[in-house]
Amino acid sequence: MTGAWAVLGAVVVTVATGLLLRSREGRISTRRAGPPAVPDLPEPVRTLLAPGAAVTLVQISTTFCAPCRHTRVLLSDLAGRTEGLRHAELDVTRTPEVAARLGVLRTPTTLALDPAGRELLRVSGVPERSALLDALRPHLISPIG
Repeated sequence: MTGAWAVLGAVVVTVATGLLLRSREGRISTRRAGPPAVPDLPEPVRTLLAPGAAVTLVQISTTFCAPCRHTRVLLSDLAGRTEGLRHAELDVTRTPEVAARLGVLRTPTTLALDPAGRELLRVSGVPERSALLDALRPHLISPIG
């Protein structure tokens, strides 16, 4: 009987953990724009800032991350259709110190950076297109369709 309770407890904990992780997938967290952050950005990220773009979406990925591929397609398409928005990807498989300096705990993580390198928002997991567009709208010069 004790074994059955142990299995039931393990199932409950597993389901609760799965639901918690699922609820956090693709959640957008906004940052307050403060002083320019470019000096604090790791060099590989600083070089990805697109000159002339209102917002650069920097996707932090790893080599064997399947959701990273979905995110790449979504963000590339979004940047291609939106004026002032650029997408760049940074693979941190061999440079985990860059991910650590950025506070990235999982991949994919997408950082929306302004031209000065300030973090406008961050998405952990695969972003939801419409929610990301809504969050980016105040930071872009032209309206998003």
